[in-house]
Amino acid sequence: MAEAHSAVAFSFSITHEGWHLNYDREVLNLVWQSGVRSWKKRLARFRTGVRNGVYPAHLQSLWLVIAVALALHFTQRQVPFNLVNKFLAILPGDTVNYQVAACGLAGLFFWLCICYTMRYSLKLLLMYKGWMYEKRAPGSKVSLPTRLWAVFVKVLATWNKPGLYSFQGSLPRLPLPSVENTMSRYLRSVRPLLDDDNYSRMERLAKEFQNGIATKLQRYLLLKSWWSTNYVSDWWEEYVYLRSRGALMVNSNFYGMDAIFTQPTTVRSARAASVINMLLQFRRIVERQELEPILVQGLVPLCSWQYERIFNTVRIPGIETDKIVHYQDSNHIVVLFRGCYYKVVIYHNGRILRPCEIQIQIEEILHSSDKPQVGEELLASLTAGDRTKWAKIRESVFAKGVNKTSLHLIESSAFLLSLDETPFEFDMAHPEKLNQFGRNLLHGKGHDRWFDKSFTVCIGSNARVGFNAEHTWADAPVLAHVWENIVAEEALHKRYDENGNTLGIPEFEPPKPKRLAFDLDNSVALDAIQEAHLAAQQLLNDVDLRIFVHDAYGKGLMKKFRLSPDAFLQMALQLAYYRDAGKFSLTYEASMTRLFREGRTETVRPCTIESAAWVKSMEDPTCSVQERVKLLNDACDRHQLGYQDAMCGKGIDRHLFCLYVVSKYLELDSPFLKEVLSEPWRLSTSQTPHGQTAKLDLKKHPNCISAGGGFGPVADDGYGVSYIVAGEDLIFFHISSKKSCGTTSSERFAQQIARALADLKHLFEQYKRQQQKNVSNGTAVN
Repeated sequence: MAEAHSAVAFSFSITHEGWHLNYDREVLNLVWQSGVRSWKKRLARFRTGVRNGVYPAHLQSLWLVIAVALALHFTQRQVPFNLVNKFLAILPGDTVNYQVAACGLAGLFFWLCICYTMRYSLKLLLMYKGWMYEKRAPGSKVSLPTRLWAVFVKVLATWNKPGLYSFQGSLPRLPLPSVENTMSRYLRSVRPLLDDDNYSRMERLAKEFQNGIATKLQRYLLLKSWWSTNYVSDWWEEYVYLRSRGALMVNSNFYGMDAIFTQPTTVRSARAASVINMLLQFRRIVERQELEPILVQGLVPLCSWQYERIFNTVRIPGIETDKIVHYQDSNHIVVLFRGCYYKVVIYHNGRILRPCEIQIQIEEILHSSDKPQVGEELLASLTAGDRTKWAKIRESVFAKGVNKTSLHLIESSAFLLSLDETPFEFDMAHPEKLNQFGRNLLHGKGHDRWFDKSFTVCIGSNARVGFNAEHTWADAPVLAHVWENIVAEEALHKRYDENGNTLGIPEFEPPKPKRLAFDLDNSVALDAIQEAHLAAQQLLNDVDLRIFVHDAYGKGLMKKFRLSPDAFLQMALQLAYYRDAGKFSLTYEASMTRLFREGRTETVRPCTIESAAWVKSMEDPTCSVQERVKLLNDACDRHQLGYQDAMCGKGIDRHLFCLYVVSKYLELDSPFLKEVLSEPWRLSTSQTPHGQTAKLDLKKHPNCISAGGGFGPVADDGYGVSYIVAGEDLIFFHISSKKSCGTTSSERFAQQIARALADLKHLFEQYKRQQQKNVSNGTAVN
């Protein structure tokens, strides 16, 4: 109950002798500091809001426009539209002060006109997507319209340094494709998956839908696309994530790994303190909007909306649907160690604690002899399991008292940090160590990650780090950007001394960590926790995770073949899956739609008519090398076109998903939509991006590349594959499947990927030798 008492800043009592006021100066001081910090943030948000509201114009240019209006007026020259005199007619007088005020109003009017002209001009320019389809091969020429477009965008977008959210008002809305185009793309995408009879049946269903209720559904969707900022994102968040009742662990949350070829320190407390400090510094530049927005090719901005909810965010369970709660401010984190939860204040004396000060706090926790309270050790299992059960137990057990207080402290924390007692290891000679590293991050023990939090930082006993992230609030590239920043900071700045401890001398004794109190010693709570724990163990024990490090070649060789690395790897995955399963499967690849406001993802379907033809040619011994290379180039070109279409709002699956949602609202049944939305993604893939921060040059620091991250399988009888092209000669594949499925094996699939990549290299080596031979023969003939 110590935490409950310390939360009371003052109290008073009335006796026969009079009334007495008791107060705690320290607590009142903390309240005062919290209020001051909150108001400072509000003022900063207002200031940056005004700056973003007028971008790409500069806020300081207002004074220049007003000065021009003053100069014109007082030199007896007429301001355009005689605006000064019109304002003077409204004002109560025409003295010099009133004339200056009228000039100020006229200047403000013209300045706003200039601002919004620039903003909407930039918005019109950003609607152009022709640049996306330009050839990028060596020797290719950029078209004249794209070159002119690039000049205008550069002039408008880069003359004034943008803040994180400066481009939000200039980003176009996600366009709504026509039903006809979506149907055409869909039918083409399923052709290699269906025999003639089933394809004819699907054509008939699609035609009935297109000529039937699709017109009505599209009208409603068109209205939503006009009215809302993004016609997909809110429904995607609600129906795909928040209304899902399944477990977050493995099924939804994803993980990210450390830079495994370098280890800045082996002191766990020092690494934890340094990572905490860097995350808080990153939070500060996000809140101040000082983080530079990501520009594709240094020119086209991506939507930064998802960055708002990185910190101080939690997913709250509900009976039918969950909700995302984002707290405007949080001055603490929660640390989990040996089943005990600690509140750690990270803001004191008007500033963020330094790494050396945070290390003192972490060491105090590590040296603590505290034992978990009844039910506390397995408490986080509730966040790993069924959402409805967690919501019910939350309402009955965590609705009042110390349970409510402690749960609120966990949920309102900036983030949660778990101090694991197992090492996170990597050894090329022992791949099982990296597999276990990934398992520790994906699910841990099932009760040592708070799966509801936006992310949980995981610190291994050997000071390697990683994270487990909830998926609703954002997509993986956002947290990958945060992690890249941490790796860059540690690579570029010395943060540890020769003993591995953090640098610096503490200026004061930091606030001591406080144990969170729980009252769980009752059958309702303990039974629910035990049930969630058993369900979590069953789920995590079924995960078959293999992290395959391909070091035979990487991006360098793919460039020599003049193929997109992503298309190249997707073709390798298609070949590997065909050899593994003996058939083609519906394949999911995530692409982003952040070229549009509040954009998230769209599906690319890598299994195409062209990719299937190439895969079959690789299994056909009668097919020539030249024919295989030609089919591969065609397949990669088709994949690139599909990826470009998806990024430009011309995808298939999000449009069909939204049409399905509208049909449910209108209670209209569609056999076509029902079948399309129930198709299993047996091969779900995603590429982890890197190079999102300009801080770190990976050519100079090749060992600082992260090993990427992964996720659980989407289908019970399928594979989840995440990959990162980590350099010129290195690729990481994170392959997951379920042990309970008799037809899948992550190890076997990794071997098939290795074989496919080797066959691709061999194919081009054969092709190159034949070309050289043909050139030699041609020279000899001449």
